[in-house]
Amino acid sequence: MKLLSVNLGQAMPVPHTDDPGVVTGIDKRPVAGPVRVAAPGPKGIGGSGLAGDAVCKREHHGGDDQAVYAVAREDLDEWERELGRSLANGGFGENLTTSGLDVSGALIGERWRIGSEVVLEVTCGRIPCATFQGHLGEKQWVKRFTAKGAPGAYLRVIEPGEIRAGDALEIIHRPDHEVTVALQFRAVTTERKLLPRLLAAGAALHPESLAAARKYVAEHGR
Repeated sequence: MKLLSVNLGQAMPVPHTDDPGVVTGIDKRPVAGPVRVAAPGPKGIGGSGLAGDAVCKREHHGGDDQAVYAVAREDLDEWERELGRSLANGGFGENLTTSGLDVSGALIGERWRIGSEVVLEVTCGRIPCATFQGHLGEKQWVKRFTAKGAPGAYLRVIEPGEIRAGDALEIIHRPDHEVTVALQFRAVTTERKLLPRLLAAGAALHPESLAAARKYVAEHGR
C-alpha cells in the first residue's frame, strides 16, 4: 500500500455557474515534494488539513473531521472504464490518491500511517454535491456516484507531519466493529434504516453522522 500522489487545489471560479462570486478548490492537482499535514480546526473555521490546499465553502467542507480526503486509484480506474475517459490523480478532488488500499472498505476509526510521521483516522465517506457534478461534467453524476457506493474516505489528523508521493501507507489500527465507510455512506444517503448500526463506531464517527444515527434511534428505535 502506498500514496501515489498528494493533490492540492487553489480557489478558482466555478465554470458551471452564472454566479461570478462562487469559487471552489475541487480542481486538485498532484504536487512534487513534501506537504505539511495538520489538524485545521473546527468545521466552519478550519479548512484543509494540507498546507496550500484551498477549501472554500467551509460550512460544508473542511475542518478537523474532514481534514483530508482520500480516493483509491483502483476506484478511479473503474470509473475510467465506466465513463470511457481518463481521470487523473486528484480528479475527484481528493487530497490523497492511494494504491493497494480499499479506501471505501476502511473501517470508521481505522488509522493509517503515511510515511514516517503522519497518522490519519477514517471518519466518513464523501457526500457528492452539485459542484462535484459540475467539475466532472457528467450528467446525473450525483445519482451515479451515490449508487456506486464507493465514496472514498474523509480523515482527521491524529499525528501531524509531512507526506509526499511515494510514501508507504500502513494500517496501524483497525477497530473492533464492522462499520465501514461504504456502510456509513449508504446509511446517510440511500438506506437510512442502517443508521443504528453506525453507533458501533462511537466517537470515531463523524459527529454529523453520529448525531443522525442517535436521532434515528430516538425516533424509530433500533
